[in-house]
Amino acid sequence: MSGHSKWSTIKRKKGALDAKRSKIFSKIVKEITIAVKEGGSSDIGSNPRLRLAISNAKGVNMPKDNIQRAINKAESSSENFQETTFEGTAPGGTAIFVECLTDNNQRTVAKIRAIFNKRGGTLGKNGSLSYLFERKGVFNIVSKNLDADEMEFELIDFGLDEFEKLDDIFIITTAMEDFGNMQKKLEELNIEVENAELQRIANSTTKLNIESSKKVLKMIDSFEDDDDVQNVYHNLEMYDELEKALDE
Repeated sequence: MSGHSKWSTIKRKKGALDAKRSKIFSKIVKEITIAVKEGGSSDIGSNPRLRLAISNAKGVNMPKDNIQRAINKAESSSENFQETTFEGTAPGGTAIFVECLTDNNQRTVAKIRAIFNKRGGTLGKNGSLSYLFERKGVFNIVSKNLDADEMEFELIDFGLDEFEKLDDIFIITTAMEDFGNMQKKLEELNIEVENAELQRIANSTTKLNIESSKKVLKMIDSFEDDDDVQNVYHNLEMYDELEKALDE
């Protein structure tokens, strides 16, 4: 992922949203569960992680009843999820960083290793590739009514690192430590955020030919299809010719 490929990432996520809505809902339920467990409360006023999870749930049109059921279940359930990450390389040397939430780490390790092996990649040691990515806060806002210049000016003092407008989508990037401040400011301004999360942004990208790039993207799709996987980050460059080839 890079500044150049943000729109590509959004388009791919939106395409996946229509085809894999139930999987996305399942991943959000896990986020709600761990937010309630770790925050020790189902009160969104005192639990910022839960507030964020609910906001993201609304961003993908998750029904209110589903959200409330997930909160109720998290309060009474003994189920615990563990956050774990994996780093490795895809064909062509592309770096892959996988974030998981799992209730069975042994199972998850086996499945992640199997995907790397099947798709011609290599699972590495934790920390071997993390230096290639920088954690940043990313907020996606969809609106036809917001004034870009005015909003950018309003947010400068709250950690705004990068501001991009693509059609009626605004992408706001902050340093990791400014994520909470930006979230609060957007709430104060009553700006509805479609999605907000800490992402791992690649410091540089790897450009491969179209055939090799498609192999990497198939690997990424395999990870994203796995129920234990929450996010997949990579440093594959999404250039114009590749985007066109994917649309064909």
